[in-house]
Amino acid sequence: MTFPTDVTIPLLKDVVAQAPKAVCSLAPTYVSTNLIINREVAPFNEPQVRKAMALALDRKAFVDILSGGKADISGVMLPPPEGVWGMPPEVLKTLPGYSADLASSRTEARKIMEKLGYSQNNPLKVKVATRNIAVYRDPAVILIDQLKTIHVEAELEVIDTSIWHAKVARKEYTVGLNLTGVDDPDVNLYENYSCNSERNYTQYCNKEVDALIDKQSEETDREKRKELVWAIERKLAEDLARPIILYDRTATCWQPQVKGFVHYHNSIYNNWRFEDVSLDK
Repeated sequence: MTFPTDVTIPLLKDVVAQAPKAVCSLAPTYVSTNLIINREVAPFNEPQVRKAMALALDRKAFVDILSGGKADISGVMLPPPEGVWGMPPEVLKTLPGYSADLASSRTEARKIMEKLGYSQNNPLKVKVATRNIAVYRDPAVILIDQLKTIHVEAELEVIDTSIWHAKVARKEYTVGLNLTGVDDPDVNLYENYSCNSERNYTQYCNKEVDALIDKQSEETDREKRKELVWAIERKLAEDLARPIILYDRTATCWQPQVKGFVHYHNSIYNNWRFEDVSLDK
């Protein structure tokens, strides 16, 4: 059996070809790929710079290149049908930065950057930090290429896994490419967007949003809670808190003699005990 979620979509074809009897399950990872920007460091303390970077994102290109079109474009929460709390596409496209007119978005982004003094001959030079494993590095390379379209000249800075999380928690970065997520509003929203969270890597803080996060946590009616979560999603998008690029999909494969394996739900971490798994051989 492969390690859960370890088989990327490009690798899946090889696994199926070389082990035709294997059972493979393709599913969301419940993990988002996201752009993190340290808003306390100049020039990224300027909201317009952050807005320009968000407008430069071509999410469909990320999805097509990394997953052959299988990953999901999303906001903060995983989109349906697997996502319980996420916005459907028709609502998502109304959020700032999710326009289908990419050319117009990038034109606006370049105008912002040029007004701030940047140009093709005078680009904003930055380092894009990310964890030194492929699932982080590959989208970071695409991000760097896309930022060139708005006068941002970026260099990849790979960080060893053993120090990555501590480094971004200490805010020792300017721009980064990160992965995070569990499909639960309390876990996701408190961890990544609350003013007092150590995992709030971008130092985003909005007391109004904090109050809404508390309110949705207290709401027992599922539909009313979803409305609150969507209101938070919209506010986070407007504030460019942490632009979500995509939610990935990967596969887990096993030989037929592996019995009793149940795929994870809500988080990639919640089915690793294998307490009901056995070998029929």
